[in-house]
Order: sequence, then C-alpha cells, then structure tokens
Amino acid sequence: MSDPQKQRGVDFFAQGDLVAVLTTQPLDRFLDYKAPAGGVRMGAYVEVPLGPRKVIGVVWGAGVGGYDPAKIRAVSNVLDVAAMRPEMRMFLERVGRYTLTPLHAMLRLATRAPGLGDPPSMRIVYALGDGVPDRMTPAREKVLAVLEDYHGMQFTARELAELAGVTPSVVKGLVKHGAVAELETPRDVPYPHLDHDHPSKALTDAQTAAGNELRASVAAGQYETTLLRGVTGSGKTEVYLEAVAECLKQGRQALVLIPEIALTVEFLDRVEKRFGRQPAQWHSGVTMTEKRRCWRMVGSGNAQVVVGARSSLYLPFENLGLIVVDEEHDTSYKQEDGVLYSARDMAVMRASICGAAVILASATPALETWVNAEEGKYKRIDLKERFGAAVMPDMAAIDMRDQAMVAQSWISPDLAGHVDERLERGEQSLLFLNRRGYAPITVCRKCGDQIGCDFCDARMVEHRFHGHLMCHQCGETKPMPSECPSCDEAGSLAAVGPGVERLAEEAEARFPGAKIEVLSSDMLMSARALKARIQGIAAGEADIIIGTQLVAKGHNFPLLTLVGVIDSDLGLMGGDLRAAERTFQLMRQVAGRAGRSDKKGIAYLQTHQTEHPVIKAILNGDEEEFWRAEAEQRRHAGVPPFGRMAGIVLTGPDVTQCFGLANHMVQNAEMLHAIGAEVYGPAPAPIARVRGNHRVRILVKAPRDVMLQGALAQWRASVKVPNNMRVSIDIDPQSFY
Repeated sequence: MSDPQKQRGVDFFAQGDLVAVLTTQPLDRFLDYKAPAGGVRMGAYVEVPLGPRKVIGVVWGAGVGGYDPAKIRAVSNVLDVAAMRPEMRMFLERVGRYTLTPLHAMLRLATRAPGLGDPPSMRIVYALGDGVPDRMTPAREKVLAVLEDYHGMQFTARELAELAGVTPSVVKGLVKHGAVAELETPRDVPYPHLDHDHPSKALTDAQTAAGNELRASVAAGQYETTLLRGVTGSGKTEVYLEAVAECLKQGRQALVLIPEIALTVEFLDRVEKRFGRQPAQWHSGVTMTEKRRCWRMVGSGNAQVVVGARSSLYLPFENLGLIVVDEEHDTSYKQEDGVLYSARDMAVMRASICGAAVILASATPALETWVNAEEGKYKRIDLKERFGAAVMPDMAAIDMRDQAMVAQSWISPDLAGHVDERLERGEQSLLFLNRRGYAPITVCRKCGDQIGCDFCDARMVEHRFHGHLMCHQCGETKPMPSECPSCDEAGSLAAVGPGVERLAEEAEARFPGAKIEVLSSDMLMSARALKARIQGIAAGEADIIIGTQLVAKGHNFPLLTLVGVIDSDLGLMGGDLRAAERTFQLMRQVAGRAGRSDKKGIAYLQTHQTEHPVIKAILNGDEEEFWRAEAEQRRHAGVPPFGRMAGIVLTGPDVTQCFGLANHMVQNAEMLHAIGAEVYGPAPAPIARVRGNHRVRILVKAPRDVMLQGALAQWRASVKVPNNMRVSIDIDPQSFY
C-alpha cells in the first residue's frame, strides 16, 4: 500500500481535489475520491461510495490519480466528529507495521463505535428519579438497583430493561411515579467534570513521595514510562490516581487500562471518591449507546478520563497525557485473535508518539518490564510496605507427599486444620484453584473414553452448576449424558480431578455449617451482582471463599487471614517459556489477598514439588532474586526479552494441506535465515484442532537486535495461501497453544 501522506503537503483539500481515503473494507490500497463541496480536512471521517454501498473511511492524504478523473466519485458526507489527529494516524500505521496487520484492519479497531455516521439528534433516556413507586416488586427493584449502581449514567428503555432482566413496561411503570426520570437529551453529551482538587484519601509518606514522582513525570509533558511496583495492599491505585489528578490539572486526558471487567465497578467507585464524579468507560459490558457517546466525547475532549479494556487504547483522544496499565503483567492485555497485539506494549508506543507519560503498575511485573527497568529504559518506583497496619502474609508449603489424603479429596488434613482454626476465630479463608467448573475430565469407567469436544482437540469440562459440559476452547456446550457416548454404558461416567465447583462440594462436606461462596468467571454474574457478592464477602457474609484467578486481582477482604492454594504445581506443567513467571505471579497475587487489614495473614501452598525453584522463590519472598534467575535463563536461551520470537499458525479444514503448506514455508525461508533467524517446525499446535479446523505451528526466533517484521512479511507474501486456509503471524507471542 503506497503512503498518500507523503504526497499530502496540505491539511485541507478544496472541493474537487483528489483525496486518498482509507476504509475499513478488506482492500490493500487507499481509494481516490474528490473532496466534497466545502472541502475536507486531513484526517476527517467521511462516508464514501464503494460499489452500491456507502462505507466509512478517513482522509489519509492526497489522492494519487493516474486514471480517468471522470470516473472518480466524490466523498458523500463528512461526518460531524473530530478529525483523526496526526499522532493517531501515525499510531495505527506503526502498530500495523509492528504486528503485520493491514491498515484497514487497524482502522476497524479505531472505529468500533456504532452510528458514527448518524447526525446529531435527540433521544429519550432514563435515569434515576426522586419519586417513590406506589408498590415495590422484584422487577422494579432490579431496575432501581441498576440505576443506583450506574448512577449518573443514562439508558434507553431497552438497554435499562436488558441490564435489569425485565421488560420495558417495568421501566415505564416506574416513570409514572417519578422513581425513574424520562428525559429528552442530545444523543451524545459530555461527561461530568472531574475535580483534580477534590478532597482525597490521606496518603502515607511513601505513597506521597511516589505520587509526587509520578505527578512530576506527567507535569513534564513528555514521554516517559515508569514501573510502579508495589506489594499487594500497598495502595498503588491511590498513588497512580495522583498522576491522573496531575494530568487533569494540566488539561490533558488520561486512560486507565484494567485487565478484568469484573474489577470495573469497584474501581469506578475509587475514581469517584478521588475526583467527585465517575469517568467514561469502554469495555464489553458497556451499552452500544454509551460506546458511541464515549468515542465521540473522547475525540472532542469532553471525556477527561477513560477506564477501559485493552481496546480503549484505540479511542481517538484529543489530548492524551497519561496511560496507566494496571496489573500490567496480566495476560488478558494480549489480544489473541483478530489483530494480535499487546496492549501494554502498544500503550508505550502510543504514549511515545503523543508525548504522554505511562505508568505500568503491578506487584509482580512482567519479566520484560522488569528488564526494561533494570536497563534504565523505564523509571522504577517501589512501594515496599502495605498501607496502614497491614503487613505482608507469611508463606509456607504443605508437602502433599506427606499428607494422608482420602480418595477424591483435595483439601489436605493440614490445610483443613488451619481453616478450622479460622472458623473458630471468626476469620475468613480463601481456597484457590485456577480451574473453572466441576471437573476438567469426564471419563468412562468401562471403556476409558474421555468426553471431548466435537470441534476441538480438547476435553470438555463438566459445569455441574449449569448442568452441562463445556469446551473452554470454542465455548461449545452439551448436556451431561447419562450414558457413555462411546460404549453406551449407563452410569459409567466419572468426574476426574477438581474444579472450583467440586472443591466447593468437598468444602461443604468437610466444614459443615460454614458459609461458602464461589467466585469464578463462569458464574454468569452481572457486574452489579459481582459487586454485591464481593461487598457481602468483605462484610463477613462468607466464612470460606473458593475462587479462580478472578479472586486474585484487586479485591480487599479485611477478614481474610488464610489463603490455601490447592494445586500450586498446576501452572508449572507444560513447556511454556513463561510458565515459571506466570506461576510466580499468580501465587504471589493470590497470597496477597491474606492479611490486608490489621490481622496477620498466611498463605499455604499445597505442592508435590517443595524443592522446585519457583516454589522456593515464592516461599522465601525474594522476588528480585527470582527475576534475576529467570532473566538469566531467558538470556542464555536467547528468548524474550533477550531475543525476538514470532509464532506462525496455519489453520484449515484439511490437516494434510496445512502440513503441506507449512513444510513448503519452512523449506523456503531463506529471507529469515539471511537475517540470522532460526525456524522451528512445523508441528501440530498443542491444541491441534479448534472449531473443526486443524492447526499447525511454526516458531521463528531471532537475536534481539533483529527486526523480524520485514523478513516475515516477505516470507508470508512468497506463498499462495488457499482460500480455505489462514496464516496468522503473532509477533511476541504470549501463549503457544
């Protein structure tokens, strides 16, 4: 694709001038159009004719021409939204080049809001009123609860009804009594003003010093990345909100990325306490109406702070001054389908383009981040103490080789005894197992067959809570059969291994009378329901919490003094080069849930490998030593962050065809060998079939000082890929499934 920006020379095109328009359609080129009456600016969002349709695009530069001017059609419409800024166009181009993503796909990422072409208009919305209903019903309670939970936000009748799980007539009934206000407003309105001087929570001396450093970084008005490393419970959020306050004071916008939608509601409350009002939101839990509003207000500067998921990085900020990546080590920041990118790494890229500060916050940073701080590329600020009277929990191992375990049980006698002690003292215990559902495997006792997914090479997981089997690769579900699907034997199916549901079943039998709560991402709770459950746990409504990694992030349970990790060895299995790092991070994060108030906490790790270096590093608490040792191993192997890698996956319905093309690619990789890269494979992917398609993997490794993208693009272009196959290239892969 040629670059029309090189020919532009101007910021404005008069009527009839040729302009190059980038659309979101899968075309490998810019399209020439004539500027409309009144002209058009560089970066303007426009509607253009393409065949019989009209599609949205962006003016990217001057048109190239070279063919019959009479056949060139005019831009149909210039959208009433702020033009795409030069730094945003540069960001999309750079991300596209780095990830080997076509520019039209990058533009699609940046225009994921509905109705951008719609003209300004009025709409009927509903908000919390000051009246009282004549009578209260469960349905009405749900509507009012949603409005209270999302106070300050407005909804269409349909959106409000869907969020509450009721019919629109319930909303209309509440309007009659003034309990819900019906308003006519412009479709997209600015967000409430956030007050950077709003009275805030008192900080400790250490927090104040860290906050002042971050404020200075933002006030400088230029690019800088800082690793904010703080032990769990040290108040990292309050510290980086000081940087957000400085950003607001400077009149610039801030973006806070968070890894889990489940954390959004609790986090928004903290932002509101700090700045007096709630910020804009951008994630999959936000209605399409609110997404359109957010997109437009961000572009016009009428949204000061956005709290969002990784895709919020592609919003059209007018004046972005700060990006915070909370829990920056979290794997959910890597987009694993469509455009393959790391939101953490691309946040650094975007900030470097627009002169913004970046804060990477974590108790257990990614090794890449730790190395960048060690090498001086990033600043580093440490918070070494917990806030207030809280102290870090003790860590201890329970050697499962010494435990007299009963068949089909997973809570060791030692751990059960420690839980009993907490029950007697009125304190809470957390039993952690990073497996959703009831059991990971269902096997026939007669023929030995394990129930697998019909579309993937993966075993189906029993979810007894929902009464079905589920494939965690493609989401396919099927009812739990009463007979073996292979041999038709009735009553022969047995659950093998535990998930959190099965662990809860064991806990109910082992601790009769204890109040047990299960927290898992597959419980299908709304953000409001999850918030209510977490608040209830924090208030003491549960004695024992059983959870997956959902519970490891950001929650504060003052009564929790014991964490028991059921299977500390689980993450150490397999050949993932990041297995040790991820196990270390998860175990430290989970352990950090204990003792966050004035009561001392302790975390027990059930393990069969007490001598494993990772388990020893977790227990002795010397995190710097772990990072140094892990870094040395990676350096010796020449793998990230001391080398470059790319994962190539070929996907198609015919395994022979996939391997044929993969072998051809490997045998014709001279352009990769010429830059010092090594090519491994092809081999079946660890999960060799997903959604009915076979998957073959090739791995490319190169020295750190080599930029792989050019050679990879040339290599990919040298082969003809059949229409029924797909070749995806993942730069800096985080997973190797």
